[in-house]
Amino acid sequence: MSLRYALLGLLEDGPASGYALNVRFERSLQRYTWTARQSHIYPELKRLADEGLVVIAEEGARGSRSYAITDAGREELRAWLLSPPKPRAVRDEHGLRMCLLSALDPPEASKLVRGHLETAEQMVAELTAIAEAADAGEHPRGGLRFGRLALQYGISQYEAQREWARWALRQLES
Repeated sequence: MSLRYALLGLLEDGPASGYALNVRFERSLQRYTWTARQSHIYPELKRLADEGLVVIAEEGARGSRSYAITDAGREELRAWLLSPPKPRAVRDEHGLRMCLLSALDPPEASKLVRGHLETAEQMVAELTAIAEAADAGEHPRGGLRFGRLALQYGISQYEAQREWARWALRQLES
């Protein structure tokens, strides 16, 4: 159900084709909060159009379509954002591995935690660079509007993972 709201939110930044929305998913939401395949995006866009929450803003070559959010879509998104969230189902294989480290010998566990630490450090650096470019107005989409808030959310998540990994390594080494 949240795919529809993710698409409406992405369309808040401006009209986009299904392909462009797929790219936005891969570069932003998919890494941090939500996954969607192209095969899920197109049927959901059709449902949103059938419900009057988006319109086809432009039709291009080879049947490509650009979608735009409607006032009704904005209101639907707003109502969802302001409603209490449902309990979330989490499927994080990486996190699950970290939770089950006790099944390994300390050297093996340390190796996995070091990999987790490297990934967290890499993501903090990558997201921080994007944030700095946005703050300086050098990002292709300027200050990223509210996307900058989401970007900081991702940075904070990876900083927390980094700190946990450092702590876990100290525990495993003592």
